[in-house]
Formats: sequence, C-alpha cells, structure tokens
Amino acid sequence: MPMAPATDSAPLAVCFALLGACVGSFLNLVAWRLPRRQSVILPGSHCIRCGQGLAWFDNIPLLGWLLLAGRCRYCGAGISSRYPLVELLCAGLWVLQLQTHRGSWAALLAGLLFSGQLLVLTLIDMDTMWLPEPLCRWGLLAGLLLTPILAALEGGDPLRQTMGHGFAALMGLLCLEAVSGLGQLALGVPALGLGDAKLAAMLGAWLGGRGLASAVLLAVFSAALVGVVGRLSGRLAAYQPFPFGPFLALAGMVLWCGGETLANGLLGLVLAGLI
Repeated sequence: MPMAPATDSAPLAVCFALLGACVGSFLNLVAWRLPRRQSVILPGSHCIRCGQGLAWFDNIPLLGWLLLAGRCRYCGAGISSRYPLVELLCAGLWVLQLQTHRGSWAALLAGLLFSGQLLVLTLIDMDTMWLPEPLCRWGLLAGLLLTPILAALEGGDPLRQTMGHGFAALMGLLCLEAVSGLGQLALGVPALGLGDAKLAAMLGAWLGGRGLASAVLLAVFSAALVGVVGRLSGRLAAYQPFPFGPFLALAGMVLWCGGETLANGLLGLVLAGLI
C-alpha cells in the first residue's frame, strides 16, 4: 500500500501554498509567452513595457507585486493584478489537491500536474480564444500514461481503466467536433472551437467516461448561465463569442477533486430530470 501524504499538517499546507504560488508565477509567464511564440526560459522575467530585467526580489510571488504597488520599478508602467491573482489561485489549488487527493503521493502529484495544465489552458483561452493543440495533446498523453499507474495503486484494473479513459477521450473529441460542425451548418459559424474538442479529449483521458460526461454537463450549464447574465447586463452582444475552455477546465478540476461520487451524483440528477 503506497504511503499517503499527511494532509492534516498545517506546516505542510503552508509549504504547498508557497510552492503553488511559485508555480503560479511560472504559469503566468507560460500563458503570456506561449501564444507569442516566445521561449519560456530566456530571457528572464522583464517588464513588457520597457524591457528591463527584474530583480529576484521583484519576482517573489504575491509579495513582489505588493512591494512594487503594481508598477514597474524602472518605467512606472502598471503591472496587471492578474499576476498575483493567478499566483494566489495556484496556491489555493495546491492546497486543495493536498486535501482532496485519493490517498497516495502519486495521485497528489498527478492532480498537481492536471491542475497546472488546466490553469495554463484557461489563461491562454481567456486571452486569445485559442487552446494550443500541443498542450492539449501532451495533457491527453499524460492522462493516459498516469491512469494505469493510479489504477494499480488504488487496486483497480489498469488495462480496463486505461481503455475506458482512452475511449472517453475519443468520444469527447468526436462529440464536441460534431457539435461544432452542426453549429456551422445551422448558424453559419462553429458552435465551438476545435480546441474545445481537444480539451474535452484531454479531460476524458484524465476523468474517464462518467467524469467527462459530468464535466461537459457542468461546463455547458455554467457557460449558459454566464452567457445569459452577460447578455442581460449588456456585457455580451448578441452572438458574441466567448471562450468555452475555461468552463471545461473548471468543471474538469471540480470533477477531479470530487471524484466518482460527484460524477455519479451529477449524472443521476440529469437522468432524474429527464425521466
């Protein structure tokens, strides 16, 4: 039986929060540079306005932004509050994974990897309405590679679960591509971006069939709610597109943390409403 991490330790939670904030700082950089085809390694962190490199103490997650009062030390240009917010969000996700892991360090590390992938994809989609196919592809492969390992550690059938997750990934890709194609025929524009279908395939690789179905349902409901509120408030024009990827990512994270119990509960509610 694999040794489980001690989640009731406050110092451990603090360490996870600090590490999560550092990872969030790096994910901010990835989400900014990747769509611009820039290296995520070189050059080092710098002001996007004046190009001046930042000192190490300016890069301290959360604290650096606060000490600078949200402005570049050299040119005075404003620094978006998104940077500390993403660092804080990633810190929270790391602590959440620590509290909701499935009983082993392997499951905990898998959850940290999954949440990091979803966070980067969310930030990029919010900025550009584009989900990079390489990130979705690597996320899908990571899910399929880790599924048999986690299944073996949890006493499941590695081959059966891997095949199930692989089939879920295929169905997620095909179903959302079909929805996009039907939208093109009916409305003249794709109902979904093809990146959404690839993200759904990635979720299928990590969550399996029930988890994917529940995640898609949750994402559709939350996106519809945001769309209605945005339309009624005037923040969204008629037929104005907005990214669906963040809703899929959020739903995927909720289902990963909630596990099979939450997936079965959501599907049960939907089926009860249909009967």
